[in-house]
Amino acid sequence: MTGLRRKARTVALQALYELDCSSHKPEDVLARLLQEKALPSEVEDFAQSLVSGILQNKKDVDDVIRRFAPAFPVEQIAVIDRNILRLAIFEVLFDNRVPVKAAINEAVELAKSFGSDTSQKFVNGVLGSVVASCTQQEKRQEVPK
Repeated sequence: MTGLRRKARTVALQALYELDCSSHKPEDVLARLLQEKALPSEVEDFAQSLVSGILQNKKDVDDVIRRFAPAFPVEQIAVIDRNILRLAIFEVLFDNRVPVKAAINEAVELAKSFGSDTSQKFVNGVLGSVVASCTQQEKRQEVPK
């Protein structure tokens, strides 16, 4: 399933990239990409759920990016890096279907494949800060018995 999920994330990233750069309709973009790839239905379902979830939570996801990458305005982050971050932050903070380490690893792999030479370090750094902050909050919320 790992390879299939990576394919779904790749399709989702391609859709998010196109949606970020155009005024195309999400359902049209995703339908076209899925038709071009001819993927199994579970891959299609996962890609669709990622794209729709990210679009539904885009403001909140972008607020997380602003918080953990304050030196980089979201609008000025490279389109591919911005959408890799959106994908991973959605998976880590909103979706919770995969382990955190797996979501980060997948994001770094996408950054290696599609981003610039510095993308993987940037993506890994931002996501590391997000996870560290979440871990600290969880520790503060634990009540000793």
